[in-house]
Amino acid sequence: MSFTDVTAYLMNNRIEAITTVLGVTNIILLIRQNIWNFPVGIVMVSLFGWVVWDAKLYSDFGLQIFFLMLQLYGWYNWAQGRNAQHDELRVATLNNFQRIKWAGFAASGVLVLGLLMDRNTDAALPYWDATTTVLSVIAQYFLARKFLENWMLWITVDVLAIGIYSAKGLYIFSALYGFFLVLATIGLVAWWRSIKDVNLSLSE
Repeated sequence: MSFTDVTAYLMNNRIEAITTVLGVTNIILLIRQNIWNFPVGIVMVSLFGWVVWDAKLYSDFGLQIFFLMLQLYGWYNWAQGRNAQHDELRVATLNNFQRIKWAGFAASGVLVLGLLMDRNTDAALPYWDATTTVLSVIAQYFLARKFLENWMLWITVDVLAIGIYSAKGLYIFSALYGFFLVLATIGLVAWWRSIKDVNLSLSE
């Protein structure tokens, strides 16, 4: 593909391209634990919803609507945590019981949502779409609560999304999720180090 072809593709898919830029910006801000990731995220999910609706990925569209609410909740939660502690909200982790509970919730959600879409819509990839939807909702909630495990779920979603968007011909989104996979891995390491740094400072 020549430079001219790439330029033409970007011009014909401007919303997809803009969403890609916002998505990268959002993840970088998250890695840095910057609260301004939420305003960027609000714009990003709005544009993303437009694109996936047109691609008939309906559960992904519903996900973006839910994400709008979670973005607002996360913005509020991070701000409140910072104000209460006179510092930024600290990264936390789930205990083993919570991990088992959320794993069960995820499995049940995928089965129910996938079945509903398979029987009642013309969704292109109902069960794969349902998997990324359910895991993304949980990951976004974990992010709003600043749980480390949000990055582990995003890594899983990114791997699946690369295949899904490639199959639908959304190559910019597929490339975006490849980059997200790298960023999510960096985010996991960065947040894990922040937990260790806090624990170290508390022990001194």
